[in-house]
Amino acid sequence: MIVAEQGTDMDNFVHDIPTKYYFGKGGIEHLPEALKQYGKTVLLTYGGGSIKRMGLYDTVVKMLTEHDFTIIECSGVEPNPRIETVARGAALCRRHHVDVVLSVGGGSTLDCAKAIACGAYYEGTDFWQMVLDGEECRKALPLVDIITLAATGSEFNSGGVITNLATKQKIGASFTFPQVSIADPTYTFTVPAYQTAAGSADIMSHIMECYFNRVTNADLSDAMEEGILKSVIRNLPIALENPQDYEARANLLWDSSIACSGLAAYGQRHTGWSCHALEHELSAFYDITHGVGLAILTPRWLEYILTKDSTVMPRIAQFARNVWGIEEADDEKAARMGIRALHDFFKAMGIPMTLTEVGIDDLHFEDMARDLDVMRGGLLKAYVPLTHDDVVAIYRMCL
Repeated sequence: MIVAEQGTDMDNFVHDIPTKYYFGKGGIEHLPEALKQYGKTVLLTYGGGSIKRMGLYDTVVKMLTEHDFTIIECSGVEPNPRIETVARGAALCRRHHVDVVLSVGGGSTLDCAKAIACGAYYEGTDFWQMVLDGEECRKALPLVDIITLAATGSEFNSGGVITNLATKQKIGASFTFPQVSIADPTYTFTVPAYQTAAGSADIMSHIMECYFNRVTNADLSDAMEEGILKSVIRNLPIALENPQDYEARANLLWDSSIACSGLAAYGQRHTGWSCHALEHELSAFYDITHGVGLAILTPRWLEYILTKDSTVMPRIAQFARNVWGIEEADDEKAARMGIRALHDFFKAMGIPMTLTEVGIDDLHFEDMARDLDVMRGGLLKAYVPLTHDDVVAIYRMCL
C-alpha cells in the first residue's frame, strides 16, 4: 500500500531570487545598462519571428547598435525548445566569445537561453547529458531577458524545459537565473488568443501544482495562490475580449512571474508536480502546446485523485469555495463542483479539452507511463502517489 506523506506544519524555506526585475511600460530603456555591465558581445536569442512582426526586434537591434554592442543572432527557438538549438547557441557563444545572452520572446526562448548560457561553459559535447544532469550547471554566461508572454514565469526562476525529439523526452532542469528581466505588458498585446489562453492555463497550473499539498497551515501561501488563480480567472476573459487592455495584460504578466517563482508556495511541501510530469510526456511524444496539455490533464487528475484518496477532499473543496466562490457545505459535492468549474473555464476560454481534439490517441500511453517510471522513478512520492497504471488511467480519462 502506498501512503502519501502527511503533516500540516509549514516547511522551512530559503528565499534566493537574484533577478533584477523591471516591470511596466518603457522598461526596455534599462536594456543597455543591464547588458553593458557584462560586456559588449551579445547573443540575441528569439523564436519564430513574432518579435519582428511586433517591431520589438528592430527596437532592440537599434538600441544595441547605438550603444556599440556586437550582436550575434540565434533565432528559430522552438515553442518546445530543442536540444539541437541549445547546442547551436552554445557553439555560437564559444565561437564569438559572447559576454552575455539576451533572450527576447516568451518562456520557451528564455528556457533555451538559460540552457545556452550554461552550455557555453559545459565541458562535454553531449548537451543532452548536461540537461539530464541539471543541477550540475554551476557556471553560466550572464543572462538578460525581455519577456513577451504571460505563461512560464521563466523570467523569475532558474528553471528551463528542453525537448529531445529523438529520444522522446522533455526534461525540466535548473540552469541559471536571469540577471535582469524586463517585463513590459505592452509587449504581450499581440499574443494570439489561443496562446494567451494556453499561457494562462500554464500560470494556473504552476499555482495548482503547489496549492494541492499536505500543508494546511501556510495561510499566506494559500491566500497568495488563491489570489493569483482568481486574478487569472478575472483577467483572462478581458484580455481575450480586448487584447490591448493594459490592466488585464499587466495582471496576467505579474501573475505569471510570481506563479512559478516559488514565492507563493513558501512553507508548503513539494508535491511532485504530477500534471507537469504527465504533460511533459505528451509534449515529448506529440510536441503539443504545453498549456493546452496542462488544461486537459488537470481537471482529470483532480477527479482521479479525489476518487483514489479521499483525504484530498477538504483541500479541493477549499479550492472550490475560495477560488470559484462555490457555496456548498458538503465537501465532496463542493470539490466536484470546483473541478467542473475549472474544466468549464478552460473550455470557455477556447482551449480544447480532450486529447482527441489535439490529435492524440492511446497509442503511446503505456510508453509515456514507462518513461515516467524510468526518468523520474514514477510519481510514487507525489501529492497523491500515482503508479504506472494510474498514469495510464488519467491519460485515458483525457481522450
